[in-house]
Amino acid sequence: MPEVAGPRLGDEWTFVTGAADLKGLPHPTVPEIAFAGRSNVGKSSLINAVAGRRALARVSNTPGRTQQVNFFAVDDWMMVVDLPGYGYAEAPKDTVAGWTDLIRLYLRGRVNLRHVLLLIDSRHGVKANDHEIMTMLDRSAVPYQVILTKIDKIGAAAAEKMRVATEAALLKHPAARTNVLLTSSEKGTGIPELRELILVLVAQQ
Repeated sequence: MPEVAGPRLGDEWTFVTGAADLKGLPHPTVPEIAFAGRSNVGKSSLINAVAGRRALARVSNTPGRTQQVNFFAVDDWMMVVDLPGYGYAEAPKDTVAGWTDLIRLYLRGRVNLRHVLLLIDSRHGVKANDHEIMTMLDRSAVPYQVILTKIDKIGAAAAEKMRVATEAALLKHPAARTNVLLTSSEKGTGIPELRELILVLVAQQ
């Protein structure tokens, strides 16, 4: 993954903790931006790209590698949160069910959560369990931004077609921002724009 220039969220990104249950969550003292999405959608890779670091968040090709809620402090004034993937994962069913429940509890009840970045694999589009998470966020009045990942895998024309289709689907979801951001962690596409967006979202009350 290339180092990507662009607006800086901060020079110091530090892993704080990984929580396997609600008791393990750090005290909510600073604003948080959470990365959510299906297993293997590219959350950890995108966090590394945004941070300009190669190995801040652990990356794997195995679905379900992230099995807890991981918190990263950015210059001590905000947190970026890497959530476990929902949907298919190479892990026992009871384990997957446990971290899926944790994701839902975190998203519904975290008082300092400013915004959710909901990642969708551009090769597959919005799936049923994505709509389930969107509906839950809608009902909880938690705002979210959809990010299409891995657009380098499908080409510019297909990526634009997927963007249009995804934005049309978002019209049914009142808590969603209606624009969709196209990204590629490998090529750096959309990373400067995502950094700018995070700065805007974390400032919102």
